[in-house]
Amino acid sequence: MLGTLVNALAVVAGSAVGVSLRRHIPEGMHEILMQGLGLAVLVIGMQMGLGTHNVLVVIISMAVGGVLGEALGIEARLNRLGLWAEARLGAREEGSTFARAFVTSSLLFCVGPLTILGSIQGGLGQPPVLLYTKSMLDGVSSVAIGAALGAGVFLSAGTILIYQGALTLLATLAQGVMTPDVTREFTATGGLLVLGVGITLLRLRPVRVGNLLPALLVVVALNVLLPVLSSLIRSLGIVR
Repeated sequence: MLGTLVNALAVVAGSAVGVSLRRHIPEGMHEILMQGLGLAVLVIGMQMGLGTHNVLVVIISMAVGGVLGEALGIEARLNRLGLWAEARLGAREEGSTFARAFVTSSLLFCVGPLTILGSIQGGLGQPPVLLYTKSMLDGVSSVAIGAALGAGVFLSAGTILIYQGALTLLATLAQGVMTPDVTREFTATGGLLVLGVGITLLRLRPVRVGNLLPALLVVVALNVLLPVLSSLIRSLGIVR
């Protein structure tokens, strides 16, 4: 859990720097910060996504996960949570980007491969080197998001604590499930979600990335079940 705590503190520190600079940075500077961050996120997402060895499973996972997420209204719930926090903290004003900062930063900081691999690394009792690396990246990103979108980025530190902490605990119970093959396809699917975040940051088209989050569970289930089904089919003599 030490790596997750360091990660959350790095985001808080970066957010404080970004929010403090917000009033002193021209509007054009805000825009270019988000464009630069959006382009970097696209590159990260593409690198992750291209690592797949079974693109069909990734496509099915995205489709099924998107349907599940849309039915559950995950994106709307995340937005409502951000708006609720915004109102409670007295930050609500016309044109406020508080909720957008919370949702964008939470998704960006919690979808990438370092989140998953780093949490698994910590859950297996290894030094959390990956989460320390992620902490530096998230700290820099939170400066850009805080300067461009405002104080909502602070709340993503809580998302990190809850999400990464839960993954670290689950990793101790699922050591046999997250094989290298499963982790690879999980990372590739996460890369598509990161691409969605980048596209949204660049304002090319709003992508409801929150509603696609169930794809991460679906891709794990498929990669675990498909070998079992394949073995069962061969044992029954249906396919030789």
